[in-house]
Amino acid sequence: MTSLSTTMAGHHTHCDDVFARAEAAAERADWPACEQAARQFRAAVLAHFTTEEEAIFPAFEAATGMTEGPTRVMRGEHVQMRELMSLLVEAAAAADGDGFSDAAETLLLLMQQHNMKEENILYPMCDQTVAGDPAVCRAVADLVEEGPHD
Repeated sequence: MTSLSTTMAGHHTHCDDVFARAEAAAERADWPACEQAARQFRAAVLAHFTTEEEAIFPAFEAATGMTEGPTRVMRGEHVQMRELMSLLVEAAAAADGDGFSDAAETLLLLMQQHNMKEENILYPMCDQTVAGDPAVCRAVADLVEEGPHD
């Protein structure tokens, strides 16, 4: 059985790949392709956040009693990323190269830091505490089974 850490990190990679497609389209000034990829990226990330916020994080908090720890930090960063993803999609839809570049640069930095914290700290803790929880397993499997949001 694949660990929660491995599965969720793999989904991070999928999201990163879709983000890279949006950036590449922006560099070519192919705004329809950029907008499509930006929307796909946002959909994939929002599905990822839903899995974490509705299944993984609550189970982790229930198992550990830690409600003011790493999950709180991650939720706060999710709020920031949601706003940046909206700006990214809006800029792509408006063919606004500067706006897209600004949103993408900030989002990339935040995502890299966020994913590192999840992959190196939170997910391994979840592997130890909630990886066997049926609701968590089902939510993670559903995220993967939905496949690429392309």
